[in-house]
Amino acid sequence: MAAPLSLAEENLRRGFKYFNRFMVLLWRLGLGGWVNMWPDVGGRIMVIAHTGRKSGKRRLQPLNYAVVDDAIYCVAGFGRVSDWYRNVIAQPHVEVWLPDGWWAADAEDVSDSPQRLPLLRQVIIASGFAGRLAGLDAQGMSDAEFDRLTRSYRLLRLRRTLPRTGLSGPGDLAWLWQAATVLFALLWWRGRAKSSGSSRGK
Repeated sequence: MAAPLSLAEENLRRGFKYFNRFMVLLWRLGLGGWVNMWPDVGGRIMVIAHTGRKSGKRRLQPLNYAVVDDAIYCVAGFGRVSDWYRNVIAQPHVEVWLPDGWWAADAEDVSDSPQRLPLLRQVIIASGFAGRLAGLDAQGMSDAEFDRLTRSYRLLRLRRTLPRTGLSGPGDLAWLWQAATVLFALLWWRGRAKSSGSSRGK
């Protein structure tokens, strides 16, 4: 059974929920590449599309990640209580949105791997400010201290299987940019027409 979160952890988790919604929106608007332009600060961010274990609905979760030997590693920083983690464990066939493509993938919890610490370090380093916000100095901490602070973390490995295409992937809301551009152009033209008409009436 997962240990309950402290008040500080619960507040941090709630804050990340709002941030995550914003990240998903950026990806859906086709800005996934832009999101990853400054990885040293914002971290490397992907989106996992997974299935709700109770609802059966498609869910989207932005996550920091690191690629090691062509496998993708990510972390459930709040441990087993994370809803997305429990969903992925229940249904490990997921989709992964990356800056260079959209893939079907299979997820596996490798928290008991002998390579857990070095792999976990890579993910935390790739998380940018999120790792520092959690109080982790993945490049400076000793193994003992790093292991103590991340004991509850769950490490997942995702192996890409097939490339995906279609309308339900990254950029599915990019058409909003076109609609906004057309609307702006119409409003601009209308304003110019009114201004021109007013000038002629004087």
